[in-house]
Amino acid sequence: MCRTEQVSELGLESEVLPVPGNHPAAQNRFLYVGGALHPLPSGLRGLLRPSPPFSKPLFWAGLRDLMTPRGKEPDETVHSFAQRRLGPEVASLAIDSLCRGVFAGNSRELSVRSCFPSLFQAEQTHRSILLGLLLGAGQSPQLDSSLVHQARAERWSQWSLRGGLEMLPQALHNHLTSKGVTVFRGQPVCGLSLQPEGRWKVSLGDSSLEADHIISAIPAAVLSKLLPAEAAPLAHVLGTITAVSVAVVNLQYQGACLPVQGFGHLVPSSEDPTVLGVVYDSIAFPEQDGNPPGLRVTVMLGGYWLQKLEANGCELSPELFKQQAQEAVATHLGLKKQPSHCLVHLHKNCIPQYTLGHWQKLESAMQFLTTQRLPLTLAGASYEGVAVNDCIESGRQAAVAVLGTESSS
Repeated sequence: MCRTEQVSELGLESEVLPVPGNHPAAQNRFLYVGGALHPLPSGLRGLLRPSPPFSKPLFWAGLRDLMTPRGKEPDETVHSFAQRRLGPEVASLAIDSLCRGVFAGNSRELSVRSCFPSLFQAEQTHRSILLGLLLGAGQSPQLDSSLVHQARAERWSQWSLRGGLEMLPQALHNHLTSKGVTVFRGQPVCGLSLQPEGRWKVSLGDSSLEADHIISAIPAAVLSKLLPAEAAPLAHVLGTITAVSVAVVNLQYQGACLPVQGFGHLVPSSEDPTVLGVVYDSIAFPEQDGNPPGLRVTVMLGGYWLQKLEANGCELSPELFKQQAQEAVATHLGLKKQPSHCLVHLHKNCIPQYTLGHWQKLESAMQFLTTQRLPLTLAGASYEGVAVNDCIESGRQAAVAVLGTESSS
C-alpha cells in the first residue's frame, strides 16, 4: 500500500477511494490457465482441497516448504527458489504469473533475493517461507494519522484517488513549490561533471546549475550515461541494471459486465507470453467509471517478452497493442463488442529487472560511492523495489541519508 500518511500530509484525504478487506477486489484474484479463469485459493478450506489449475491441494506445497532444507546459495532465481520450496506446479503457474504481474519479467532470470527479499530472508532466518512469514520480523513504524487508523481498521488492500494517482505527484509538486523549492520541468539532464572544489555541475541543455549533492531517482541505466569519467566504474555497474517496456491498454465498454468479480487476473507465460494480466478497474473503483458509466478494464502487455517482438522486427504500434488487448478480453472475459473508449500507452523501459546477482551490483555501487566520497545518493525503482510505496520509501531514506535526520514537513 502506498504511504497513506503522505496522502494526509498533502491534504488529499477527502480524495481517497479505499478498497476494504471484505471487498471482492480485495478477496478475489484469478489465474487464466487452460483457456479458463481460476480463482486463487484462499483460507484454510481452499488450501486443503484441489483447486484448478493446481492438480493437488496447496497444502502439499506448504508441507514441502516445511520439509525442505535451507538453500546454501547467496542468491537464486525466483523460479528455482519456488520450484525447490513449493514444487514445479506452483513455480510455473503462480510464481511465474506473479513475476509477470509485478516485474513484467521472467521468473527464470529474476533474483529472489532482490525481487522478494521477505521470502529470501524467511528461508535464511527460519528455514521456511511459511514459518518466516508467520513469525515475521515485526511491523515497521508508521507515522500516525486518521487515514492510517482507518486503513488499518478496514484492512485496506489498495486504494486510489478520485482523480487518479496522478493527483499524488501533482499535490507533491504544489507542496514543494509552496515551500520555496524550485522544480525544473521539461528540462532533462544532459550531463554531470565534478568541479575542482567537489561540487557538481548539472548540464540542462542550454543552461546549467551547481549542486553540493545529487539524489538521483532516474533509471540506473540512464544515470550511467550521464556520469563523468571519474565515475566510470559506477557507470559500468549501473548500466547493467536493465529495464523492460510495458504496453498498457485501457478499455471501456458500455452495457457490459464481467463473468467474475475481483481485482483481476494474471496470465502465466506458458499460456500467453504477450499478455501479462488484466485489471478489473470498475470492480475496485466504480467511482471512476465516468458518465454515462461503462465497464473499465486495463490490459498489460509485453514486458520481458516485448523485447523478443522488437528483436523479431515487429512494428510496435498502438494499433497492434489495441488489437492484442481486445482479443485478450474477448477470449478471457467474453467482452467481444467494440469498446467505447480505448487508450494505449507504451511505457519504454519502465520496470527495472532485478536479475540474478542484483544485490552484488548494489554492493559494488555503494562501495564505490563510499570509498570515492562521491556526493551522490541513489534512489528510485532501479535498486530496492519497483512499487510506488518502495519508491517513496527509497526517496525518504535518501533524504535522511543526506540530511542526517528525519524531517517533519
